[in-house]
Amino acid sequence: MNTYHLDHLQYLETEAIHVLREVAAEFERPAILFSGGKDSICILRLAEKAFRPSDIPMPFLNVETGHEFPELLEFRDRRAKELGAKLLVRTVDEAIAKGSAHVAPGQISRNQLQIPVLLGAIEEFRFDCCIGGARRDEEKARAKERFFSFRDGFGQWDPKNQRPEIWNLYNGRLNPGENMRAFPLSNWTEMDVWEYIKREQLEVPNIYFSHERECFRRGGQWIPVPPPHTDPAKPDPYAGARPKPAEKFAKLVVRVRTIADMISTGMIESRADSVDDIIAEVAAARVTERGTRADDKASEAAMEDRKKAGYF
Repeated sequence: MNTYHLDHLQYLETEAIHVLREVAAEFERPAILFSGGKDSICILRLAEKAFRPSDIPMPFLNVETGHEFPELLEFRDRRAKELGAKLLVRTVDEAIAKGSAHVAPGQISRNQLQIPVLLGAIEEFRFDCCIGGARRDEEKARAKERFFSFRDGFGQWDPKNQRPEIWNLYNGRLNPGENMRAFPLSNWTEMDVWEYIKREQLEVPNIYFSHERECFRRGGQWIPVPPPHTDPAKPDPYAGARPKPAEKFAKLVVRVRTIADMISTGMIESRADSVDDIIAEVAAARVTERGTRADDKASEAAMEDRKKAGYF
């Protein structure tokens, strides 16, 4: 008798496709959180496999901090257009102008400000489920997530109130105003993501590969120098995030392992200019990829606090 055995990546792929199809079956208005980062790129390929030849049956949603890498925005817009998907973008700048987000004195990173923007978009479009690319291996708080992660009527997450998922059965029941987040890549690792990108020959933004960039040293990390401020009639959106005279400045060959905005993303010195090089580098790494995120390094509980408040 012939038997068919799935290899490791095939098993992860079928599991993720199953989660995506469960979302499509159980929710009326789901959306895919698409940033243009490597994890959400894998989500899009999995969605193609789950639903083709039909169109992907949910729009893409992205929350901009206003401090994004220009390369990432270009890739996000182009990829959504190639897939014929509806891309919805809501920004922190718009939320600040409307008064729904408030910048605290001395606050530089805008990651915390993404929370009211996301919750506002969920309410605006009446999304009942948002699909994200978070993985349990990334960070302690994300390790507590289930595939279906319940959010209450205030958009908040309680890690002690998670629904059981015995035998891969998912409870998508919601009361009015409640919301679900779904994480098809929960059991994937950073290595799995890059091996899948290699196997599927997926395009990723060029900042994942080594390139020359001006950086400055802050908080034990190399932070990219933001674009120059060219419009004196408007306030500098990167004010406070530019290198100070005492901070070490250098032009380096670097790349990103995980992408936040330019203020929060730590660059790593690297000569990895191909997917094979990145896979070898990840195999030898002794620091997690989110160890290069300045917003996470600020506090060990930073991610869990943000998630409880409604973060991705």
